[in-house]
Amino acid sequence: MLFKPDQGRWNRVLLIAAGWMLVGLMLALELYFNERAWIHRTGVTGEVDVLGLAWPQFVRTLMWAALAPLILKLRERVSLRSGRWVGGVAFHLTFSFVVMAVYYSGRWLGYFLWIKQAWPPDGFWVELVHGFYGRNLIDMVYYWGVLAFGHTLEIHQRYRHQELRSAQLEARLTELELKTLRQQLHPHFLFNTLNTVAVLVREKRNDEAVGLLSRLGGLLRMALDPARKAEVTLQQEMEFLEAYIGIQRLRFADRLAVHIDITEEARRALIPSLLLQPIVENAVLHGVAPKAGPGRLEIRGWVRNDVLYLEVRDDGAGLPRSGPDRVREGVGLTNTRDRLVKLYGARSQLTLRSEPGRGVAVQIFLPYRS
Repeated sequence: MLFKPDQGRWNRVLLIAAGWMLVGLMLALELYFNERAWIHRTGVTGEVDVLGLAWPQFVRTLMWAALAPLILKLRERVSLRSGRWVGGVAFHLTFSFVVMAVYYSGRWLGYFLWIKQAWPPDGFWVELVHGFYGRNLIDMVYYWGVLAFGHTLEIHQRYRHQELRSAQLEARLTELELKTLRQQLHPHFLFNTLNTVAVLVREKRNDEAVGLLSRLGGLLRMALDPARKAEVTLQQEMEFLEAYIGIQRLRFADRLAVHIDITEEARRALIPSLLLQPIVENAVLHGVAPKAGPGRLEIRGWVRNDVLYLEVRDDGAGLPRSGPDRVREGVGLTNTRDRLVKLYGARSQLTLRSEPGRGVAVQIFLPYRS
């Protein structure tokens, strides 16, 4: 769809015009019903001159629409902020009275010149004073209403600016955390992998050593790629994880069995980059590696009611408890939980379940976006 460059501006102009028209309509309706009530109360015969009541109110509204930009400029020049509010209030109170008086005088002058076409017998100024009534003060109320609108708009813009700065800082922080996470591929993993390569070379298993180095190079290239975004699809995350798991399989040989069950819908979901790698690494290091026999790692993902569920489970010995029914979490899980809170707030959650002798299960849920 094509949009004209100034369409947004014209939409704002039409919205403002509609707002002022609504104000004029409300004023006209108020006078109309007041006039109807007066006729009913006094028993005077006759019909209400709707047009005669309405057009002065729309003229008044047009005046305020024209004066609003000037009033907003005056509000900027003569501030009502703390420390200057006494002078500001005095100035705007005086100016609002002047605007009301000028409009009131001009309205009466136009009435005598163009409608009645006769000068009042007692003189213009006498008639002007006698014709003044409290409702004319509504023009002063409008003046202060425009001031209040300008102040509200300023607060809103300041809030939006702070919100934008906060979002930018949050994005920079997230990017910094991702860079740190990329450079933080566990040193033990690198050392152990290189040690495995050395063992394979000593055993004359050169093809396997070359394959392992190739996998390690590909994994590091994916992890340290500066073009890798802070948010990727689960499919992209799994490609990275499968490279990582492939290296671990070469290290552990037949001791590591991996089962992956992720639905096609879940694979299209957007998740924070490197979300699952620290969790899978913990499962391998603390779940599978300490076991004397073979270990099993499960990675599952599914979508239900617009929520993405991810689960990483191992069948290791479980985590030690620091107190009654309380499991100590490592740095990796704590950092992952902090990332989720910063990105999704209460819409995400990370839970950890550990059963002695039956392993650890980490489950994550977050909003589904594809």
